[in-house]
Amino acid sequence: MTFIISKIRFRARAVSCASVLAVSLVGVCGAAPIGTAWAQTDAQTDAQTEGQTEGRQFSSKTGEAVNAALDLAKAGQTASAINALQSALSAGDLNAYERSTIYQMIGQYAYQLDRLVEAQAGFEGALAAGGLLPKEVENTEIVIAQLMIGNGQYRAGAERLETYLKKGGQEKPEYIKFLVDAWAQAQDFQRALPWAEKWFNAASPKTREHFDLLNFLYNNLGLQGRQADIVKEMIGRWPEDKELWDVWASMLSNGGRDEEAFEVKKIMYLKGLLTTEPELLKIVQYYSFYDMPYQAAEILESEMASQRISKTPATLEQLSDLFRQARDYKRAIPFLESAARQSKEGITQAGLYAKLGEALYNEGDCQKSEIAFKDAMSRGYDAGKSWMLIASCRYDETIQFDRLNCEMSDADMAKAPITHARNSALDAFANVSARSGEYQNAQTWVQFVDNEKQAVKQRCGAIADIEKEACFLKIKLAYDAIIFTPTFDLEDKSCEKYIPEYDAIYRPEIAAK
Repeated sequence: MTFIISKIRFRARAVSCASVLAVSLVGVCGAAPIGTAWAQTDAQTDAQTEGQTEGRQFSSKTGEAVNAALDLAKAGQTASAINALQSALSAGDLNAYERSTIYQMIGQYAYQLDRLVEAQAGFEGALAAGGLLPKEVENTEIVIAQLMIGNGQYRAGAERLETYLKKGGQEKPEYIKFLVDAWAQAQDFQRALPWAEKWFNAASPKTREHFDLLNFLYNNLGLQGRQADIVKEMIGRWPEDKELWDVWASMLSNGGRDEEAFEVKKIMYLKGLLTTEPELLKIVQYYSFYDMPYQAAEILESEMASQRISKTPATLEQLSDLFRQARDYKRAIPFLESAARQSKEGITQAGLYAKLGEALYNEGDCQKSEIAFKDAMSRGYDAGKSWMLIASCRYDETIQFDRLNCEMSDADMAKAPITHARNSALDAFANVSARSGEYQNAQTWVQFVDNEKQAVKQRCGAIADIEKEACFLKIKLAYDAIIFTPTFDLEDKSCEKYIPEYDAIYRPEIAAK
């Protein structure tokens, strides 16, 4: 804010200085001139009507004091100029016009020195002196309001400026914007809103500042519908602005529309707006949360390859977990192995080896799975859980072997691969301690395997009984036929092995001989 005033020229009689200050204001900070004064020629002075010039004159004495202050200000001695003007005020015998003019000059100079309280007092004095024309009063009211706001009196200054505008003052865009800022500083967003909307609607063209202000106010007033409209329009104008997309996603999420928020985040990722590691990990979590583990794993793997996400034990484990959730255990295994190697000794590493064992188990690699589980147990992982999965994997291997059949001898059955696999599984189940939470589960499996073994015996026994009964019938018929044939003739030779047993039961007298 600058003050430009020419040296007052005067004659022996009083000189008329009509409208010494014509106040205008754009803003307190970095504002345009708030005052301009000029000396009028004698012809101009004489041409003014008596009504216009009545009482608006400087005396010779006052003119000299004012000109001295002007000289001091021009020489850069602004503080001294203020002192000189204050001395002129205290000299007395000043008319209202002179007092108002001097107070305005004090206000202007104090503002230049950033002494806002003193500047405000100066302009208040100019009003109180009563020497200003109506238009000058209006302009000075604007100056005072802006000084009050600049001095931290936000509410009082805003109310003063608002009163001026409501009384018919010119609603310049810069005045309205200053008023909006004042109410916002006063945290009275409700009072700020109608003026902000008026400022926004009148603006042509509209800049980012206009949109940002309404977005700020709608957000603070909880007007989500209006904020949504303004944010969508802003995204249309500035589609590469990540902050706007973040605001949009946040609004959707806060409104309980989480899936729509996820869609916004997906768009942001595809547009390349998500670049930091936390942002990228967040989008991975979004995909995982919405049951898309494979897509989440693909993103995480890609971003780790591009080094935008670090390959730490935690991220490697997360990647393996996502592939495991997607049931792609083969792709999970290498990342689990890397995570286990990189992690420090302790519970975390033990858990990683256990996950590796489980992934290998799901891939059917029991040998490597067992090694991983034993590594996990050696690092403190739950032995009961480990032995349960080792035993389960051993048992699952039985499916690849030939089943036992009743034509096999007991010795053959004992040496059969499937019998070995079942016994190996039983040994593993037996390693589950009675203190383990898995103990009852292990015992159930032991009973199940034992029942399988017994079922084989029972099935073969039943088959043998059926065969024996059939042979007994054939032997009986052969004996009965002797009366018609000279000799005992058993056609089914496979039944001959049952003749001694048949005789012992049904022909004991023959068996005794």
